[in-house]
Order: sequence, then C-alpha cells, then structure tokens
Amino acid sequence: MMCYYRLFVLLALLSSFVVESRHLKGNSYELSNFHRSGTNATIEPKIWAVLVAGSNGFVNYRHQADICHAYQILKNGGLEDENIIVFMYDDIAFDVENSRPGVIINKPDGDNVYKGVPKDYTGEDVNVDNLLAAILGNKTGVRGGSGKVVESGPNDHIFIYYADHGGAGILGMPSGVDLTAKDLMNTLKKKHAAKSYKSMVIYVEACESGSIFEGLLPKNMNIYAITAANANESSWGTYCPGEFPSPPSDLDTCLGDLFSISWMEDSDIHDLRKETLDQQYQLVRRRTAVDDMVGASHVMQYGNKTIAKQFVFNYMGANPKNDYYSPSSSDDSSLTTTPSIVSQHDATLLHFWHKFRNAPEGSPKKTEAHKQLMDELSLRKHIDESVNQIISVVFGQEKVPEMLNTVQSAGNPLVHDWDCFKMLVNNFKKQCGSTSRYEMKYSRAFANMCNAGVHINHATQAITQACSTNSPPP
Repeated sequence: MMCYYRLFVLLALLSSFVVESRHLKGNSYELSNFHRSGTNATIEPKIWAVLVAGSNGFVNYRHQADICHAYQILKNGGLEDENIIVFMYDDIAFDVENSRPGVIINKPDGDNVYKGVPKDYTGEDVNVDNLLAAILGNKTGVRGGSGKVVESGPNDHIFIYYADHGGAGILGMPSGVDLTAKDLMNTLKKKHAAKSYKSMVIYVEACESGSIFEGLLPKNMNIYAITAANANESSWGTYCPGEFPSPPSDLDTCLGDLFSISWMEDSDIHDLRKETLDQQYQLVRRRTAVDDMVGASHVMQYGNKTIAKQFVFNYMGANPKNDYYSPSSSDDSSLTTTPSIVSQHDATLLHFWHKFRNAPEGSPKKTEAHKQLMDELSLRKHIDESVNQIISVVFGQEKVPEMLNTVQSAGNPLVHDWDCFKMLVNNFKKQCGSTSRYEMKYSRAFANMCNAGVHINHATQAITQACSTNSPPP
C-alpha cells in the first residue's frame, strides 16, 4: 500500500512540474523539449515577435485592432513582453470617435484586445528605419520608442506580422516613407547572413502583398511567408458597418481584415502544439478565397515551404486553455464561415458614408460627416487625374492603359530598378498621399514606368506638377 502511495505522490509532483513549466518562462518549450546530459541542460530556442500596424486614423481602426489581437495570442501563448515588439500609432483607443475609450475590439462580440499591449514604437516612431533596425537587432539604429529590438540567436524562431494598406511592391507606414519589398528583402538577407535566427515566419495583411515576396524571397534563407493576397489583387476588410456580421452600432468602422481574423480566430481556439503552419494556411486559404464570393483574394505561400510542416507553436506559443481542443467543438464552425467583406480601398468610403447616414439630421455631426465623405471622393478624383496626367506627360496619353495595367508574369519581381521605384512611389506619397492611402493602388503604374526606362527627374517633376495642378479643394 505504501508503494502505491509513494507512486501516487511522485506522479502528482511530476504532473505539477509539467504544468508549471508551461508558465515559468514565456519562451520555454515543453518539458519534453529540454535535452539533459547529466546535470547540464541545453536551453531551447526563444520565440521573438514583431507586430506592425502600418496605418493611423480611426478610419483604419482594423489594422491596429489586428495587431492588438495578435499580441493577445502571443501573450496567452506564453511569450514575454521582452520578446514581443509592437509598432502601432496608438491613436484609436482614445480617439474622440471611439465611443469606448481605452477599448479596441477585433470582432463584433470580441474582448478588449488593447489591454496590456506594449507601447514600444508609437506615433512618429512607427517608421521604416526603426522597423528594419528592430528586425536586425540594431539598438543604435532605432530612434525613439522603447529601444526594444530582436536580439535573437542562431537557435531562435522569429514571427513577423504586418497589417495595413499595401500596393504593388510596397507596404504602408504612417510616418515617413513606405517600406519597399527590396528594402525588406535586403534586411532579411542581412539577418540571415548574421546567422541570428534558425527559422522565420512572416504573415502579411495588405493589398497585393504577394508582390512583396514574388521573385524576391529565396528558398534557402529558412523564411516562410504567407500573404493575404497574390501580387495583383486586393485584400479585404471585414466586420464592417452595414455588412454581416456588423460591428456594434456605435462603431462606424471595419473591425478587422479577413485574412488576419481568419488566422487569429483559428489560433484563439486550436491547440497550436498540434496544428502545423500548413494546416493553418489551408484553413485560412479556404476561408479567404470563397468560390462564390466576388473578389475574394488568394492567400499565398513563399520561401521555404518545408517550414510549413512545423507546428504553429514554434512561432506563437500555445495557450494552455486550448490543450483539450477537439475538432468537433462548436467554436470550430465559425472558422468555416466567411463574413461579408469590403475592399481595403473602399473601407474608408464605407466609414464616412455610415458616419454621415447615422448622424442626426441637421446636426453639426451630419455636416462634418458630409464634408469628410465629399473630401474623400474629391481626393480620389484628384489622385486618379494626377496619375493619368503624370503618365501622359512622361510617355504620352496613348501609354496610360499600358502603364496602369501591365502585370509581371508569375515568379518575376515587380520591378527591375528598385531605386527608381522607391523614389517615385515615395515622392507621390509626399505630394498626393492621404490617410486612406488610396494612392497606393497606383504603385504598379510607377513600377511599369521604371521598367520602361523612365527618366527619374522627368517623372518627379511630372508628379509635383500633377499633384499641385489637380489639388482637391481644402
């Protein structure tokens, strides 16, 4: 009897130790993943994460909501704040339009995902230079913010998640210039050359996000990337006003993005120690590219696809509450249902329209909302006309359709001269840019101009002239 009692006590102690080991250190792997030789132990790799919301303004609520939700997944998965680096403008939680001060939600009935999110880089500190320096682990390269960078080692895993507006070859940033695919790729190559990670996973939510990696990301860098769309199509906002399901009536803005909420709502309930990256990709791909949905996007994979065989846990941790997840769970049915969607380019108009429609008749709010809607329509007309004029001045009116519509064949990068492209798109952003980032839809035109051998000075002069000539009314 005493033997059975001792055995029971020993098993109880071991069970307690295993459970506690899940919480002792956020970046520790399971007990079985520790390799012991005598009294020496080899410490398992750490997980590092970089979360980036590349927009600002309440109209772009969904991007920061996505990033805050991602943080909660990582935190619940056991990662420590010291290993999670957050870039977000941080201007929506307490925006005057937010009827719930200090609260951000990522789904209509969702929890507050803003709670506890680190303020590493906010406001003007959310810029390309700081982001690339943080990825490289270059502490002297960041300016402002917390100074936190990815100080990873050769055995560590890195997860990067970006959510915002995008265009062919570029990802938006709220401050300064936008991030080009080439600059991101050069940074990843430096990180690889420094041997400062074992493997890396990148998720990108943006229009034409496939163009960031198409023909650019080698397979030998141990990087696996998933994008919300291919190189030529929009990604989609969801949980938008007037759609199903709709946000609460007091929020006239989209709460999330389809690709993003798909992988995160999957991560919220699944045991990520048992789900592979490929399994998550397949679920997200099916939910995002619905056959009978007009304009649905195609989730894409790039880089070293063998990494997709690994468990999601290696890059996001795992919430102990999901240890007993069953595929037959009632929560799982929501992951096969696709909510209504709105093009990223039209989400801004939808926000202003519902804000106008819901404002009391004859009120100052009605007048303000009407002005905002008309200003956005005027701005879009201004941008459309400016691009048409730029191409006409540089190449002639007959070349406008070619410059707007030419698409590189699959497997080829967007542009040959990335310096030319970077110069033109950032000059255009400076001269004609907007919070809605509508101008990003024309980045492909500038790539085609560069591929056609445009003279950069001639093009920049045409941009300045067109943007000033077609300036919308104040």
